Amino acid sequence: MAKRDYYEVLGVPRNASEADIKKSYRRLAMKYHPDRNPNDTSAEASFKEAKEAYEILSDAQKRAAYDQFGHAGVDPGAAAAGRGGFYGAGAGANFADIFGDVFGDIFGGGGRTRGNQSFRGADLRYNLELGLEEAVRGTEMRIRVPALETCETCHGSGARAGTAPTTCPTCGGHGQVRMQQGFFSIQQTCPNCRGTGKVISSPCPDCHGQGRVKHTKTLSVKVPAGVDEGDQIRLAGEGEAGENGGPSGDLYVQIRLKEHPIFKRDGDDLHCEMPVSFATAALGGEVEIPTLDGRATLKIPAGTQSDKVFRLRGKGVTNVRSGSVGDLYCHTSIETPVNLTKRQKELLEEFDALVRVGGARHYPREQSWMDKLKSFLG
Repeated sequence: MAKRDYYEVLGVPRNASEADIKKSYRRLAMKYHPDRNPNDTSAEASFKEAKEAYEILSDAQKRAAYDQFGHAGVDPGAAAAGRGGFYGAGAGANFADIFGDVFGDIFGGGGRTRGNQSFRGADLRYNLELGLEEAVRGTEMRIRVPALETCETCHGSGARAGTAPTTCPTCGGHGQVRMQQGFFSIQQTCPNCRGTGKVISSPCPDCHGQGRVKHTKTLSVKVPAGVDEGDQIRLAGEGEAGENGGPSGDLYVQIRLKEHPIFKRDGDDLHCEMPVSFATAALGGEVEIPTLDGRATLKIPAGTQSDKVFRLRGKGVTNVRSGSVGDLYCHTSIETPVNLTKRQKELLEEFDALVRVGGARHYPREQSWMDKLKSFLG
């Protein structure tokens, strides 16, 4: 089937300007793009037809060849047959324009750098050290953050007061220049304006033409109760200032917990080591332990062994997201008496002799271990 006239495909007259051609193609691309018309073969065919027409008519050389010879002037088969045809419709097509201008509008992105385009500022991260109590209960802290901010003298333009940036004469304000080498067209960042599309003949004395200056600002950070190591708090718009009037980035405050002298945190639970004297462990008694809410008394049953774990429900951390409360786990550590006097040693030896008469009754774990040792050694 014969191809339709490219001007007819785009719905523009033969004397249409480059801007009108691009505008028409953008409208058709948005209408027929496959992502907007899934499983619609007719829309896909219309999209490809419009894309092919735009690739030819958006290129001055190809358009001239098409105007003079019609489809034969841009048909790759015609060139192979020696009919003086132009090189293939896709060989030197301005893909950057297509994907940057059209697909960027559809999907909210941009394919290339353009003159006068604004850029979002960089995101920043700040490590905030907190004590366990501050993280558990929540707090509000003031931090000082170094960042690039919009220059107040030139309001981000980079030009001295009373002057303004001018359009780059090298790229015409596009920020890109095109190098033609035979059949290939190479697009690269303009070396004169470095992709901004503007040149500043009289730079601002404060920012030296950058439009941004280094500044340290003081911010207030509200830390919610229950945050943990590695959690982040996002402060929107408190990152670096954007370029060419672009939006500022965000600041992410990352939580770091200081080591606590008593508690170790494991998610919403807390753990602590609880020294217990030899006599209390043997006879039983009460031990006073600390919690985040104050002091608590824990009953120690007679015969408590080392590494016994006692659980206090609801004495842990309130989860910052779910609101559930963790527990406090107390790990007993039987403390062996040291620096004994002669009389204390005599009494301890006498006591040991008395309890060993009972054997496994008083030392069941020791007896069990000895039995296993004899079995192992044969």
